[in-house]
Amino acid sequence: MAQPYYITTAIHYPNGRPHIGHAYEMIAADAIARFQRQAGRDVRFQTGTDEHGLKMVKTARDRGVEVRALADEMSGYFVEMADKLNISCDRFIRTVEPEHYRASQAIWQAMADAGDLYLDRYEGWYSVRDEAFYEEKELTLAEDGSKLSPQGTPVEWTAEETWFFRLSKYQQPLLDLYTAQPDFIRPDSRRNEILRFVEGGLADLSVSRTSFDWGVPVPGSPGHVMYVWVDALTNYITGAGYPDDKDAFSKWWPADLHLIGKDIVRFHTVYWPAFLMSAKLPLPKQVFGHGFLLNRGEKMSKSVGNVVDPMALAELYGVDALRYFLLRDVSFGQDGTFSDDAIVTRANADLSNSFGNLAQRTLAFIAKNLDGKLQPGRHDPADDALDAEVRAATADFVAQFGDLALGQGIEAWMRGVFACNAYIDTQAPWALRKTDPERMHAVLATLVGAIRRLAIAILPVVPASAEKILDLLGAGVRDHAALAAEWDATAITIAPPSPVFPRLELAAA
Repeated sequence: MAQPYYITTAIHYPNGRPHIGHAYEMIAADAIARFQRQAGRDVRFQTGTDEHGLKMVKTARDRGVEVRALADEMSGYFVEMADKLNISCDRFIRTVEPEHYRASQAIWQAMADAGDLYLDRYEGWYSVRDEAFYEEKELTLAEDGSKLSPQGTPVEWTAEETWFFRLSKYQQPLLDLYTAQPDFIRPDSRRNEILRFVEGGLADLSVSRTSFDWGVPVPGSPGHVMYVWVDALTNYITGAGYPDDKDAFSKWWPADLHLIGKDIVRFHTVYWPAFLMSAKLPLPKQVFGHGFLLNRGEKMSKSVGNVVDPMALAELYGVDALRYFLLRDVSFGQDGTFSDDAIVTRANADLSNSFGNLAQRTLAFIAKNLDGKLQPGRHDPADDALDAEVRAATADFVAQFGDLALGQGIEAWMRGVFACNAYIDTQAPWALRKTDPERMHAVLATLVGAIRRLAIAILPVVPASAEKILDLLGAGVRDHAALAAEWDATAITIAPPSPVFPRLELAAA
């Protein structure tokens, strides 16, 4: 039986349309999910939308619409983006679903049963934009003298009756967790940041609101709805079957990986494990906080006018070119910058000129000159050398990708592509056709085998394009075991190929 692997993105807050940062996280998670499927794992990949909270209420009020209507409309845009970007999620969850209400109320009750919830009055600083509470010591002053959160967002003084969670009780258990499981938080920069925060002391957390009613009702406490982060984080166990489907929950939980943005690491590595400890539920195995995407080095904002629509980029340059650029050029875990010209340059250099040209000229030559059929040929040590280089490159890709070093994995893969291009130029099968046809067949068979391995390896990154190449080769098995398996290129017939990676042109300004 295949070993389960459960991966999630953060669920996206739909008070506006998706931006390129949402797309980046979905694409990265999708590539990891596809990779794990190739490794033979039974994968569950979940994404979705986090639709409660004061920010949604205010956005709906500003637009003059009902908040549920806003949630339905905006969540639809995220579903559309997932479809457009070829995101292979097994579950798109919405926090307005009845089963999610049941899960949120079940974990609330479990925390109450543990004695970790109490009613009191909250007075303090709250950021509507972050849906987060902050202590005075965390705030900074804006130029106009107003107070700002650590994320640079406005805060306002809030006072109301609220339920509190005894977060302070879990300071030492959390520190023990970070010590016992050093990889619980990755990369190290995020782990160090959270360690410093928790070591500084934890205050109990306000976990209900009475100033609005758009949220999950608190069981047995009329007028209270759950703080949005309580029900948002619970989505991960809702999707795993909690509390109703015990078989599913035992299979999928704990999650293998929560993939999130660096701005919400605190919620996922302090609040979430504390809630789970209180409810006596297992903890996720790892939380990875990726960096931000910067538009030509600048943080995107509506006020600056540099927010980028990922759907427009995918339409201009192609889904796989966008996916490849984001995973290749953005160092996973760090901030990265992008621009139209960077996407075009990278896609043309690696995909069109290197791998695409390699596949096109090899397969087109066989289809046109040999009626699509190869015969047994005369081998040479150069063939074995290329085969060894490509096997090493794809093995390195698998090792790096498995450790979430996505960009380094793609760099390793490119070494195999470069080796193939050097080999085809040196061996010159077009010349051998006249002088040594037997040798030509061996050269082409070696290349076809290498192209097959390279296409299987890169499939998680550029799935639609890699599938087209593998379909041309009649390659049925496309998992990691197939990378090492022997394969007979003379047993297939290659149809005339169309270019899989056409050259891109920069969009007109």
